[in-house]
Parts: sequence; structure tokens; C-alpha cells
Amino acid sequence: MHFSDLGMIAQLLALLFALYALAASLLGARYAKPALLASGRRSVLLVAAFLLVAAFALAASFLTHDFGVRYVAEHASRAMPWQYTLSAFYGGQEGSLLYWTLMLALFAGIAVLAHRRTPAGLMPFVVAALMGIESFFLLVLNAVSSPFDRLRIAPSDGAGLNPILQDPGMLVHPPMLLMGYMSFSVPFAFAAAAMITGRLDAGWLRAIRRWMLASWSIQTTGLLLGMWWAYHVLGWGGYWGWDPVENAALLPWLTATAFLHSTMVQERRGSLKVWNLGLVLATFALSIFGTFEVRSGIISSVHSFSYSAIGPYFLVFLAVVVAFSIGLFVYRLPRLRAEHELDTVVSREGSFLVNNFLLTGIAFAVFWGTVFPILSETVRGQTMTVGASFYQQVTGPLFLALLFVMGVGPLLAWRRASWASVWRNIRWPALAAALCAAILPLAGVTNLWANLGFAVCTLVAGTILYELWRGVRVRHAHGEGYPRALAMLVARHRQRYGGYLVHLGLVALAVGVIGSQSFQTERDFTLHTGQTATVAGYTLTYRGISGVETNGIQTITTRFTVGRDGRPAGDILPGERIFPGFESQPTSIVSITTYGAQDFYVFLSGYEGTNQASVKVFINPLVPLIWLGGLLMLAGGIVCWWPERRRAARLVEAARVAPVEVAAI
Repeated sequence: MHFSDLGMIAQLLALLFALYALAASLLGARYAKPALLASGRRSVLLVAAFLLVAAFALAASFLTHDFGVRYVAEHASRAMPWQYTLSAFYGGQEGSLLYWTLMLALFAGIAVLAHRRTPAGLMPFVVAALMGIESFFLLVLNAVSSPFDRLRIAPSDGAGLNPILQDPGMLVHPPMLLMGYMSFSVPFAFAAAAMITGRLDAGWLRAIRRWMLASWSIQTTGLLLGMWWAYHVLGWGGYWGWDPVENAALLPWLTATAFLHSTMVQERRGSLKVWNLGLVLATFALSIFGTFEVRSGIISSVHSFSYSAIGPYFLVFLAVVVAFSIGLFVYRLPRLRAEHELDTVVSREGSFLVNNFLLTGIAFAVFWGTVFPILSETVRGQTMTVGASFYQQVTGPLFLALLFVMGVGPLLAWRRASWASVWRNIRWPALAAALCAAILPLAGVTNLWANLGFAVCTLVAGTILYELWRGVRVRHAHGEGYPRALAMLVARHRQRYGGYLVHLGLVALAVGVIGSQSFQTERDFTLHTGQTATVAGYTLTYRGISGVETNGIQTITTRFTVGRDGRPAGDILPGERIFPGFESQPTSIVSITTYGAQDFYVFLSGYEGTNQASVKVFINPLVPLIWLGGLLMLAGGIVCWWPERRRAARLVEAARVAPVEVAAI
């Protein structure tokens, strides 16, 4: 018996138990059968267990080089190191679908265990929604695209993983991004359950918020790792190319971010109920759209798989999800009336509403640019693509406006803010922003958009630091030292100050993007041994080339001596690797050296013998702030997510007393 046989059996059993959990949960809720509900919950755990077995079987097939498995033969070879052999698990369509399905089963199991004390009104429908999604993916895996299909004749070796994927980034970016897509299923399941049962009060919203925070943090990590991977591997000097698959990953992040802001308005004022529910449903639909886009191959992208018959199945599933969501949404509209109307835009809730309009506006622009090639081919019979300049021109001003609202919003009072109070709170940050805008031209920054962007970032950072200072000063006045006052302030108000930390990270990231996009220097040089080139205060002297072969992989390395401002700054070693079977696709060894707040980025573009090398050099100012800002955003997300005991107790108590109205099944 092969490991693949075990995997096929486990995959099939997972499907059967997922269907049983779906049916048991619905029937148990319909006929009030606690034993049937408990059986459905236990079946969720069995689905996770069987999928763990299936994942183990596929991993074992890779590690034992079982090339009789078609998927293993297509994505692995004996020459690959074990870590990349294992990462080939999700290097293709079938394996990534199994990973997606496994993660959903594990998250569903966590949801069942975490909410085991929650009254039975909501959870049966959460389980049913999750198992409905799970059943679709398991049906595809079992009937259409199984990673365990065997070849009639096993080759002696496999084709191997694409060389560009044999990189440490492969170990972290794809699994994190796939997990991010998948994780939006849990908030969607809670939203669907709330609509089915009629429990649309603030209780379900508070419960769903932590799940959405977790999903947002995972997706943020996946996006940042993707940016880092593109920057360090592809050799083009950038980190975001507005590729359709990159865009698809950004879309649910934008709507999830909007939800996390507007949910505070509903909790505080009972407003935006329709809007919040719509954002949850849209976020899940966009995550399925992203999964469909990559796996169908319908849109040309360096990230997507080739055209596949799996696309129509995902398209039908997406249509069912949208129709189901809209139907429930319309059915429950009468129960979603706002408790309070918006008094004025000049208020905290008004700033959140503007924030949401900007985020959804960016999402719409990105979505339109992504699907435009499909629409143009359908309507006009020719494929018209949208370049990076479109996204920069359309989304750039919207992102800038979003940053401005981030700076002003925290200083506004709820319900209504007077202009006098707004000015009193914003005057010092505004002064800092004005000084920034006045000083930068004197320092040589003549780019109007860059100057405006840096000034807005200064305003936002100033308001955040001002708010922190005000809170710390109050606690210090009551006898706490400044470090303890800061720690206690964040611990007692995690949602608020965690959000500030996210905003501060976004400011750092924005400064890095503005600096690198506006002031990047790019040069091409062809140098003979001993020759020196100069660019932006750096000197680059070519010293020679060397080559070595290890396990069939040829590594070509060039050596350059770098000088900075007339002083030696060390040697760099850009080069390339040539993998067996992929001789026409060498992968780059990019040299990136950080000096202060800028990167010296060198890419080997060609060489002639040992005496001549051609390189592309980028000077990328402020890029290190992008990675620092990303870490701050993740830290802020964790602070917001971290549970508070008192809040957890309130949620349990609210769940006990909340009425339940179940829609007819």
C-alpha cells in the first residue's frame, strides 16, 4: 500500500464526515436534537483528523520520492533539498487546494472548541456553513483535482520545482497567504449563522471581530512576505507590481480593514449594521474570487497556474455563495435598521464612514483593473491589460486621503465635534506637518506628491504620538512611572492603542513606499575587471567572477567592491543559479545591502567570460521602513486581538440571554 492510497482514503472519509456534519447540524437545529448537534461538532474534528492524515500522506510521498504519484513527479526531483521537496506540497494546484482545505478544517475545529460553551442557537449554523465550504473543496479534491492520482508508469525522477520557487520565501509566503484566504471563511460562517438565526445584535459582531482580526493579521503577514520575496528574488528592484494575483490578495484585506473600522461604530452607536454585514460577505466572496483567479488561469499572471478545468467549478461555487449571501441579506434587511443616525460628518463615526468609503473605493478600483482584461475580451474580442500606472494614478490619491482621515479621525469626538475642539487637538500635529512641507523643498524634495505624502504622514504620526502622550500623562499624574503608564494604558485599552500601533506601522510603510517610488535611482553598467562605476555617491568596482557546482546546481558569483562617500563599504556578490532541467531559466542571486535608510540593490543581468559583467543597480531610499512598518502593523493586530478576561465574560453572558429566531430551513 502506498502513502497515496492512504491519502485518497482519508480524503474521501473527510468528505463523507463533512457532509454528515453539515446535515447533522442543520437537522439538529431544525428538530432541536442535542445529540445530533453534538455528533455534528465531533464530526468537524474528525474531518480535521482525516485531512491531517491526507496531508501526512502527501508529505510522505514527496519525502520518499514516490514519483508514481503524478503530482509528486510534476513538482519534485531527487536533486531538490528536503525543505523545498516538502514545500512542493503547495507548489501546484492540487496540493495548494489540499492545504487550503486542511487549514479550513483546523480552523473549523478551533471554532467548535473555542465556542463549546456558547449556547446552541448560533453554532449549528456556523458549523453548517463551514462544512458546506469544506464539502465543496473536498468534492473538487476527490472528483476533479486530486493530488494522489497515480501514473501507470512511474518515472525514475521528477520534473522538479520551478527554480524561482526554490527559495526560503517559498517556505513561508504561499502557506501564509493561502491560510489568509481560507481564514475569512470563519467570519463569513458567523455572519451567515447570524442572518439565519436572526441574531443580528452587537453580540455576534463582537464575536466575529476577533476572528476577522486574526484573518486580517494572517493576510497582512502573507502580503508582506510576498512583497519581501518579490523584492529579494525577482531582481527588478521593486516589491509590488500590481500583478492580478497580487491584487486579488489585496482585495479581501481592504474590505476586512474597512470592517474592522466600521464595526466600532456599530458597537458604540448601533449604526452601519447593513454596511458591516455587507463587508463580511464581500470579504469572503473576494477571498473565493482570489482562489478562483489563481487556480483557473483565466487571467494571465506570473503567479497563476495554467488554464485548468477546475475554474468553472470555482465560478459556480462563487455564484452560489454570492446568491446565498444576497438572499439572506435581503431577507434580514428589516432587522438591520440603525439605532442612531449619523449626526454630522465632523465626528468619530463620520471619519470611520469616510475611511470605509475610501477603502472600498480603492478595492473597487483594484477589482476593476484586475477583471478588465476578461471584460474587454468578452465584449470586444481582444484582451486589453491594465498597467501599474493605472493603479498608481487612481489609488495613490485615495491612499493619501485615507492617511489624512487616519490622522484626523482619532481626534474627533463621537456624535459631534466642534471646530474649536478639533483645532485644539490637531494644532500641534498640523504644525509639525506644515513644517515638514516647508522644510522638504529646502532639502531638495521638489516632487509635489512626495512632499504632500510626507506631510500627511507627519500629521498622522503626530496625532498618534499626541494621543499616546495625553494618555500616559494622565496615568503619570496618578503616580505611575512613564514606562508603566504606557504599558498599562495599552493593556487596559488594547483595541484602541493596538489600532494606533497599526496606524503607526502603516505610516512607516507609506513613508517607505513614497520614498522608494519617488526617489529610486536606476542605472545599468557593463564593467571589465578593475573598472569602476559611480552612482548616487556609491562606487562599484568589478573584481571578477567564479563558479561552483553542488548537487547539479551551478552557482555563478560575481564580486564587486562597494565604496560609499569615498570610503570602502565592503564587497557584494550578485550572481545566478542554474538548476538541472531548467538551464534556460537561471534564478538571480540579488545583492541587497542596507546603508542607513536606503538599500543598495544590485542584480547581475549578464556576463561575458570572466572579464566582463553587466549589472543593474538600484538605489532604493527608505525601503527598510516598509518592513519595519509591516512588523508594527502585525504587532498592533496582535495587541488588538489579544483577549481581555472581562470582555470574554461579558460575551458569554450576552450569548446566554440573547434571543434566537431561526429562519425556516
